[in-house]
Amino acid sequence: MNPVSRVLIVSHDAVLARAMSKGLQLAAQTLSNPFGLCFSTAASPQNALADIAADGELQMVLVDRYLQSGGSYGDVVALLNAIGEYRPELSCYVLLGDEDEKLQIDELASHALSGYFYRDEADYPGWFRILSAELAEKSATPFYDALRRYVSMAKDSWHTPGHCGGESLRGSPWVGDFHEFVGENMLRADLSVSVPMLDSLMHPTGVIAEAQALAAKAFGARETYFATNGTSTSNKVIFQTLLAPGDKLLLDRNCHKSVHHGVILSGARPVYLDSSVNRQYGIFGPVPKATIFQALADNPDARVLILTSCTYDGLRYDLAPIIEAAHAAGIKVIIDEAWYGHARFHPALRPTAMEAGADYATQSTHKVLSAFSQASMIHVNDPDFDAHLFRENFNMHASTSPQYNLIASLDVARKQAQMEGYRLLARTLKLAEELRLKIDATGVFRVLGLDELLPEEVKGDGVRLDPTKLTIDISRSGYGAGELQRELFERFNIQVEKSTFNTLTLLLTIGTTKSKVSRLMDAMLRLARAQKPPRPLVRLPEIPRFTRLACLPRDAYYEAGERLALFDDEGRPNSALIGRVACDQIVPYPPGIPVLVPGQLIDESVLTYLARLMKAQKGIEMHGLADLQGEMAIRVLGEEDLSRVHCNINMS
Repeated sequence: MNPVSRVLIVSHDAVLARAMSKGLQLAAQTLSNPFGLCFSTAASPQNALADIAADGELQMVLVDRYLQSGGSYGDVVALLNAIGEYRPELSCYVLLGDEDEKLQIDELASHALSGYFYRDEADYPGWFRILSAELAEKSATPFYDALRRYVSMAKDSWHTPGHCGGESLRGSPWVGDFHEFVGENMLRADLSVSVPMLDSLMHPTGVIAEAQALAAKAFGARETYFATNGTSTSNKVIFQTLLAPGDKLLLDRNCHKSVHHGVILSGARPVYLDSSVNRQYGIFGPVPKATIFQALADNPDARVLILTSCTYDGLRYDLAPIIEAAHAAGIKVIIDEAWYGHARFHPALRPTAMEAGADYATQSTHKVLSAFSQASMIHVNDPDFDAHLFRENFNMHASTSPQYNLIASLDVARKQAQMEGYRLLARTLKLAEELRLKIDATGVFRVLGLDELLPEEVKGDGVRLDPTKLTIDISRSGYGAGELQRELFERFNIQVEKSTFNTLTLLLTIGTTKSKVSRLMDAMLRLARAQKPPRPLVRLPEIPRFTRLACLPRDAYYEAGERLALFDDEGRPNSALIGRVACDQIVPYPPGIPVLVPGQLIDESVLTYLARLMKAQKGIEMHGLADLQGEMAIRVLGEEDLSRVHCNINMS
């Protein structure tokens, strides 16, 4: 399938606009046109912006300096900046009368212009070649192209990996089916650093460096780094770059567990901020703005603030004022955008963390765009960025044998997002709205709106909702969440993203289709018609507030400690744990929020919560519990450990 790339010519001069469109279209017919360049006109800025909003195949805008009769430079600049605000991925050119006009527009326009043409030249074939070259540069996939080229060379492999492009698998009576399942090209593209033309992720100077530079431009960053072991590792790399042992950081307790692991590895001193909680639905929201601002005021010595935006459920901070306040205090800001990597490419989802002023953002490109699992990006806008230190930390965590198919998928995912992300996301948003209306129409299931999802304490904080994440209230259906998930999976071949005790969450992406929506709605209608009698839903115990740290998480984690059973001999919560200091991170899933982190003091509320959870929810996963002769246990600091790590039980 060949692409279509529309170019919009904006001018009040209808004669000129027609001549340009005709001349450029003739060039498109006579010259090579691999990107399907075609041309249309708009007579006013208002018409132009309407076309830009409506046309997902639009790739470029050519703006006449004489935009409207009696118009000024300001009119042109205003349109260029409006285009940049609405769709920053579009390339913009300006048609000038002379060189002086170029200087004026350069000075006033904040949108990065791709170039200029001059009215009196009217070199339509030359202009066409320039526009085509611009598209070639934007749509290039340097690494993916090099990988395909190398695979097509069919070189004999005398290097890793051991399957030698699949040769060890092909024809095997035992594992030949794996070769057939994975495919020839996937195996031949599974290469190693022994191939110089494919560059090195550890020290990129060739096609990987080129691909990362294109990604930085597309996502609005100064620097972008590809990561092949997920956003989990990306967060740890940034922590080790910015934090030395003992440095203080502010973090949302609801952050991904990789952030808490990063605290351990860096040796930092965390100040945990309790997130807001929607108790009706068991959903954890953002940290209240007032809590963040108070923490900034109370901790002027903090070096870093890290927040998650958007959350698993699609709740996103009003980041700009938070980041501004942090920067005013000299604090760097990291935003975990694992679930929000698509936001740059549709105005309904922006601003992104980079656009709001964050110093670092980590994105799971695989979660919402077309990259393979584990493929992520780190975006950097820190004006004090130390590239050497970052590279050393990156290489400490990165494999020296990265999966080159993952790198290629990042290259391709960036290209797709930049070239057709707006169109695909517009379709996704439309499908999300249709799905919401149809689910509500069942009269049994209901999609929760922002006001229903938001905990009370953040309702005035400017929090917004990513509409591609639908949270469905199942309270009236008569099904428990686990039972409903099984019905969808076993009867209707549908797997949902996650659940709480009375909700299901659906994730819509650029891969969501009308057919999938139709199949889901058929399932929901059938389940709604079952008319099961309502039944009480088992609510999870409420997670206790954070207690306090008795020592640095790293210090507690690296001690041997001792193991104490969660329950005593009579099956009651073991009171011997109260007042002890945890060595491990204890995370019930769901909801995935640490109840204990290393160095945290265990009190009665924490112990009671863990015990109730384990007794009431048999299917829950409890990460971090130790084994003590077949019994669940918590690893805690012993008496000798306390003195060795200078543990202060009374430390706040």
